[in-house]
Amino acid sequence: MLLILRDLDDEACTSLMRQADALGLDTLVEAHNADELARATVLGAAVIGVNARDLSTFEIDRRGQLELLARAPRDRIVIAESAIASRAQGAAAELAGARAMLVGSTLMRASDPGAKLAELLARPLVKVCGLTRQEDVDVAVEAGADLVGFILARESPRRTDELLGRAGDRAPRRGLRRRGARDGADLVQLYAREDGHRARDGILRHGGKQIGTVVDLPWEDSDPTHLERARAMGGRVMLAGGLGPANVHEAIAAVRPWAVDSARSTEREPGVKDHEAVRAWVAAAR
Repeated sequence: MLLILRDLDDEACTSLMRQADALGLDTLVEAHNADELARATVLGAAVIGVNARDLSTFEIDRRGQLELLARAPRDRIVIAESAIASRAQGAAAELAGARAMLVGSTLMRASDPGAKLAELLARPLVKVCGLTRQEDVDVAVEAGADLVGFILARESPRRTDELLGRAGDRAPRRGLRRRGARDGADLVQLYAREDGHRARDGILRHGGKQIGTVVDLPWEDSDPTHLERARAMGGRVMLAGGLGPANVHEAIAAVRPWAVDSARSTEREPGVKDHEAVRAWVAAAR
């Protein structure tokens, strides 16, 4: 049973929750703002929906939804509702704290709803890293990249001073650096330093917390146990290092990572993307 707090006071909502329980029905208590989220929490709702759509104006506020998902209690099932049309948007909701998604209009508009649902849930996410030019960002997003990466480390030939715009929420932006964070980045890919270079593996941070591990190759080196190491790692794993269109399918089959990352295989020269290579990388990773 869907109970929309916008249209119900606490007494009515409590009464309907009790009646649903007596009938053996679960309830989904829907909130759109901070006040309604607090009410759902106090009412003891086991399943809370956070709707990005304002039902008074039908306007979408996805950023506001993500902020509410991050504040929702972790001892409840929290569902991201409305305006999820891509893997990237679903992943952003997941990282913010959603344990499920409610998708309606995206599936209703799809010519093949089953295929669209499979697309929304598909993993790994595909990242194009080392972007320095807006035209390359545009091509990566158009090709279907879920994540776009910007390297902020001083010594890298792919370094950029800004997180380039116009990726919008179709592809979360990741700042790649060794310490700290960067305003505007949805995720931070962080490496320690070893022997004057970045450490082999890194971590993924979101909202100040580690949410995953980057399993990479040694600095400018190879390792035949690379995939074995990644497969043995628990939690969310981003597989990076030495991946390109020719080998990514085999790597995905071996590791089943949460995301895959490529920079060099998609370049014409450091920091300048080969657009056909970008398209080939995304297609192969899919």
